[in-house]
Amino acid sequence: MLFPLKLLNKTYLLTLQIWKKSSNFAPKFDKHMKKAILAWTMLLSMTVQAQVTLDSCRRWAQANYPAIRQYALIQQSAEYSVQNSARAWIPHVVLSAQATYQSDAANMKEVWDAMGMNTMLAAMGKEIPDLYMRKFQGKVQLDIHQTIWDGGLSMADKRSAQAERQQQEAQADVDFYQLDNRVMSLYFGLLLLNEQQAQLTKTDSLLRSNLARVRTLYENNMVLQSDVDAVEVEVLFLEQKREQLLFSRAAYAEMLSLMTAHDLREVELQLPTEQESSLNTETERPELRLLNAQSQYITSQRKRVLSASMPQFSAFAQGWYGYPNLDMFKSMQSAEWGLNGIVGVRMQWNIGAYYTQKNRLNQLELSRQRIDVQRDVFLYNRQMQVVQENAEIVRLRKALENDNRIVALRGNVRQAAEIKYENGTITTSELLQKITDESAALSAQALHRIELIKAQYELKNL
Repeated sequence: MLFPLKLLNKTYLLTLQIWKKSSNFAPKFDKHMKKAILAWTMLLSMTVQAQVTLDSCRRWAQANYPAIRQYALIQQSAEYSVQNSARAWIPHVVLSAQATYQSDAANMKEVWDAMGMNTMLAAMGKEIPDLYMRKFQGKVQLDIHQTIWDGGLSMADKRSAQAERQQQEAQADVDFYQLDNRVMSLYFGLLLLNEQQAQLTKTDSLLRSNLARVRTLYENNMVLQSDVDAVEVEVLFLEQKREQLLFSRAAYAEMLSLMTAHDLREVELQLPTEQESSLNTETERPELRLLNAQSQYITSQRKRVLSASMPQFSAFAQGWYGYPNLDMFKSMQSAEWGLNGIVGVRMQWNIGAYYTQKNRLNQLELSRQRIDVQRDVFLYNRQMQVVQENAEIVRLRKALENDNRIVALRGNVRQAAEIKYENGTITTSELLQKITDESAALSAQALHRIELIKAQYELKNL
């Protein structure tokens, strides 16, 4: 069994003081004192490490839980979405190139022939100009598009990405809360098994001492062999219970070790102290945070629907090098490529967005109402759990008060029964019954004490 931590601290400090006062003595003595201090330091470190608390198991389980990596992924994904929405204000540049051959093209000579212009020009002695478009055309074009106002769509996308990140993080918090409850159940279950094992050890020691007493009486021909057998059967039966308890404890310790990634099979678990029997209102339950995050996400989606139906204004510029040019008559006279450019302002208004806007807003409102219903149901069930846990705490406290008195009385009765048995006024079965009653009282006391602390922790975390 480990030494108390306070005792080790005092012993360590006393050893340190002795070593300081002995600095004027022989070097050999100084060397031994240094070794003693090192030994106490190692023993103190082992003691601290061997005492595992509930909070330590919670932290270890959270750090070992694979879902912990979700937080970094959620954060990174949200940053990408926010950056994408912010880049809507960066000028969009598109470079394109095309080459075409068309079956027909504009030809002014054919038009003038139809109008009789060729005959008139020939009579005047003038040459007919050769004006026509080439069938082969091509260009290399650069388009620049700059948003002036997008109706609030980019801001809605940014808020939507942030709301989605909060929603995903809240969902991960719910998973961690459930993990925390599983760790707490295993921790208190293991504490209860340890306490039951300790009580069986005490009962086993008591039965073996009485077995020795009965054997002595049998050797003096004061009891029968059946009396010895009856006590020995109880010892063997208790040994079976201890073995079954060891298997159960090993299973609990193995599960808790897997969840925390720490070997807790041979360490001592510290019994948590009693908590104030009141609901912790300072910390919001992760389920409520998830519902609030879902409501905020719906709000961001509503703003996005409204923004999608607003007009959008942008500036644009087009520049290209190719044929034909903007000067069509010049292109009719020559097939040379040239530089061309256009700048302007554009307005786009998706009127079709109004067709479904009302229905989409109604769908989002229905989703919000469902979230409100889920919140009310959760708060109702939570209040019922609070009432149940408070009643359970009151019951366990009352039971624990009675257990303290019952354990004391059962111990007195058992001691009196041992004296009566030695005097031959009661049978072996009656003595065993008194021992069993005391063991059951001790087990009930330990059970109620651990259940009380567990109920207090559960109430605090509701």
